[in-house]
Amino acid sequence: MSVWRAILSVLFPPLAVYDKGCGSILIVLILTILGWIPGVIAALIILNNPKYS
Repeated sequence: MSVWRAILSVLFPPLAVYDKGCGSILIVLILTILGWIPGVIAALIILNNPKYS
């Protein structure tokens, strides 16, 4: 994960996972709407998981 992706995942989590698939974007978007911190945590987990690479 690059530094820019980490910064983007803190500022706007759904945009950071745009290339990981539609499901990931929807999950992070819903979590961000429910609360900013869960969205950030989900984005960081998805970005650090090698399964989604």
